[in-house]
Amino acid sequence: MKFPTQRVSNPGLYVGGYVDALKAAYASIDGEAVTRAATLILDTMRADRLIYSCGNGGSAAIANHLCCDFAKGIRTGTTLLPRVVSLSATIELITAIANDIDFADIFLHQLQSVARPGDLLIAISSSGDSENILRAVSWAREHGLGTIGLCGFSGGRLRSLAAISIHVDGQNYGIVEDTHQSIMHMLAQFLRQTALEPPQVGAVRF
Repeated sequence: MKFPTQRVSNPGLYVGGYVDALKAAYASIDGEAVTRAATLILDTMRADRLIYSCGNGGSAAIANHLCCDFAKGIRTGTTLLPRVVSLSATIELITAIANDIDFADIFLHQLQSVARPGDLLIAISSSGDSENILRAVSWAREHGLGTIGLCGFSGGRLRSLAAISIHVDGQNYGIVEDTHQSIMHMLAQFLRQTALEPPQVGAVRF
């Protein structure tokens, strides 16, 4: 759903239209893809493998936030010990790679140094066409890593490149990023509650 399609002068009406577009974006989420992603994340954690996240701009913020909700959120009250690293948080390394090598290699270069087969890369790109994301995902697949892609708009190349693709059918960056952020929260909270004893689920704060 595209939003806005014309100029809106009333803030309240804009909010209403934004909420409608957000509802449509949420409705487009493929539950089966989310199920596969959750299973892969859980398997990766149980195998004591590393989970990497990456994204640009607002997606970088989601990649960084993912580390908080996985490392602290999932772990709280459970026996799960997520090992998560955001490749978007290493500003010194990112700028060095971008300046001396190529901005398109800022995530790839990091993966080549630290990633191992069996690890997992969660790549977030609203357009699905960010070259630095695509290079990282392509290398990850070629070197035995699991790959999950969160994309929006048409899905771009990431939609078919990632082994598991969670596509948000939205045509507005804010809508897509809001939905990606929610998907990250949904995955973290789902995994946490599956590792809690049944009486704990209703007693703890999520």
